[in-house]
Amino acid sequence: MSDQEEEVKDPNEIIEEAEETTTAPEKIEVTINQEELDQLRQEAKEYKDKYLRLLAEQENMRKRQQKEKIEQLRFANEGLMVDFLKPMDNLENALNFAKDMSDEVKNWAIGFQMILTQFKDVLSLNGVTPFESKGELFDPHIHEAVEMVETDDHPAGCVVEQCSRGYKMGDRVIRPARVKVSKSLTEEKEEKETDNNNESLI
Repeated sequence: MSDQEEEVKDPNEIIEEAEETTTAPEKIEVTINQEELDQLRQEAKEYKDKYLRLLAEQENMRKRQQKEKIEQLRFANEGLMVDFLKPMDNLENALNFAKDMSDEVKNWAIGFQMILTQFKDVLSLNGVTPFESKGELFDPHIHEAVEMVETDDHPAGCVVEQCSRGYKMGDRVIRPARVKVSKSLTEEKEEKETDNNNESLI
């Protein structure tokens, strides 16, 4: 082997030499007093509280956005369901007249009655249900008064006739029932007498 050729060392020897020449870093000791320690602990607690509050806010925002999305979909469906109700009313009213028609018309009516039932099933599957009003006390939240009927057969403020059925979607009224509401004849008579007395005083 020539003098110019370098001696090839074993890799393990190179590693051992490097470890011997490498000096360990000096350990630095940091001392803090009790006041500084308490301050650090307080800061750590504040950062933790802020972190937890941020997580809670993000979770609340996620839930709120999810709820708003569900509400938007529900209102979109609600409008579509309401649009179905008027033609359904017309179909149902037309079928009521079929009872007095010929047998041929009655046979046709059976088929249309089946179609009407399918419409009602679709509404029911989407949470839309009708509610009856006849005999109930008038409630402006679910009823729309179209006429006052003078009678002593029913207590005042009672629904005596339902012109069109009301519907709910879940607990929400999507269409109020159009109704006729009773008005006491005695009350009407007293009002007229009061009006007449007032006119005579003028």
